[in-house]
Amino acid sequence: MKRALAMLMTGVLLGTATITSAAPEGRGGLMGFIAGCCFGVRSGGAYNAGKEIHWREWVRLVPIAGLVFAIWDGIDGANGMETSDYAKKYGSIFY
Repeated sequence: MKRALAMLMTGVLLGTATITSAAPEGRGGLMGFIAGCCFGVRSGGAYNAGKEIHWREWVRLVPIAGLVFAIWDGIDGANGMETSDYAKKYGSIFY
């Protein structure tokens, strides 16, 4: 177990160096990697385009609260919420 953890940490460190050097100015890099890996392709692409990650997406990382917010997001999707509606509600910095 310790060996696997050490290998994982080494991979993360080497990956971070590679990701950071390949990043465009201002965006991308480790935070772009986290956005894409943890929150999906839409969030990763939006982050690299200059948008911030919304607090409702950050909450997805918390085990029980993440499930509640996933259901909330699903209800919003079922009600026909669009990106423009979220931009009006939360601001254009996120959407």
